[in-house]
Amino acid sequence: MHLPELATVAAAAASLPLVVRQSTTTLTVNTNQMFQTIDGFGFSEAFQRAYNIYNLAEPKRSQLVDLLFNTTSGAGFSILRNGIGSSPNSSNDWMNTILPSSPGTPTGNASYVWDGKDSGQLWVSQQALKYGVKTFYANAWSAPGFMKTNGKDSNGGSLCGVTGSTCTSGDWRQAYANYLVKYIQFYQQAGVNVTHLGFLNEPDMSTSYASMLSNGQQSADFIKVLHPTLEKAGLSHVHIACCDATGWKVQTTMTTALKTAGAEDLLGIVTSHTYTSGISGTQPTTRKVWETECSDLSGAWSTAWYTNGASGDGYTWANSIYTGLTSGNVSAYLWWVATQDKATNGNKNEKLILVDGGSYVVSKRFWAFAQYSRTIRPGAVRVGVSAAGGSTSLKATAFVNADGSVVVNVINTGTAAAGLAVAGIKGASAAKAWITDGSNDMTAVSSVAVAADGTVSGVSVPGRGMVSFVVSGAAVSA
Repeated sequence: MHLPELATVAAAAASLPLVVRQSTTTLTVNTNQMFQTIDGFGFSEAFQRAYNIYNLAEPKRSQLVDLLFNTTSGAGFSILRNGIGSSPNSSNDWMNTILPSSPGTPTGNASYVWDGKDSGQLWVSQQALKYGVKTFYANAWSAPGFMKTNGKDSNGGSLCGVTGSTCTSGDWRQAYANYLVKYIQFYQQAGVNVTHLGFLNEPDMSTSYASMLSNGQQSADFIKVLHPTLEKAGLSHVHIACCDATGWKVQTTMTTALKTAGAEDLLGIVTSHTYTSGISGTQPTTRKVWETECSDLSGAWSTAWYTNGASGDGYTWANSIYTGLTSGNVSAYLWWVATQDKATNGNKNEKLILVDGGSYVVSKRFWAFAQYSRTIRPGAVRVGVSAAGGSTSLKATAFVNADGSVVVNVINTGTAAAGLAVAGIKGASAAKAWITDGSNDMTAVSSVAVAADGTVSGVSVPGRGMVSFVVSGAAVSA
């Protein structure tokens, strides 16, 4: 080759993009190593937030509902947490009680009132049903004020009749249990079966809105009344939840106290929020554990996936869910509210979706949840997964769905893209994958391939990105 030809070749080569060959990390699924069973992922629309969806004009309203619950194009959320009201009026954003007037005594005739709306929550529940949602968590922030030591549903106070809380009006534990049962029955009549029931929300904190204080012993006192009341009403299938404490450490203390008081066996699930302390290890219980509320309460509205690990980033919450599933062995992971209206509730990060006028904007936090909730379906079992070769910056979880499909979720904590292969699934016949990062919102990957031995390849997870696989075929470890 002559020098002019060499120069031409060199110039052409210089114009080509630089290709960096990625080393591949093989993730091997071990379906013989089993952990917790998953109930699902979800959110709340309490405190009248449900009206943010209901009041949207069509087609935006239907599109938003579809975004929340559709299992092929949306998040596929599978748990809805509804707030049981205790306020005698709907001033501000409080939730209405079904017993606005005191019966006078704990055994007096209770005149319940049902408006068929429940602050918009019933309508949202009915829409969720259409998408196959079966898990409805009814959660009270407080008992009605006349049942409490401070005479109002806000500013703390305790339930009359539990240890250390006596009232001149008497012991209101049975009346409160009846109240909760009545709420469930109203939903039953409307075609929605409540599956889980909580009687406390953040009982370690007194607030200007609905709140009720309770420690572990006091909670056990009420559970021992609530459990037989549910059974008597033919609602033994409803799982009692406790205690939705402000943080994991506080809930650990309450869980231990519930066990000491002999109430653990009456519980269906242990529930906790993550505001005052995040998930670190498992709760000391044999019951299933749910993380039932988390949010970025302080940040300004953001749709970012990654901005140096900010508290509202989608990437931050993808990692938080990973920690909950692995370190906490949680069976459910719930966000606070799905929607908030910009004009009414401010432009903050505590929601997944900002409703603004006649439209809405979706955050990357929503898509972080979707990567898990759309792929890991109720009844899935978390199984073992190990990594070999390639990147050391990957966080992986694996699950076997009830239909036999295998799910692998991978977060790349590094800055460089990483090639992936999934092995250990004999008989795998097909696979799908989706990516979320700064440029993708659970975007389908078209290059997924399945080899004759069941190994899945053809997928790369971007730096600080996330990919989820769903592999169809026999879920048997190699």
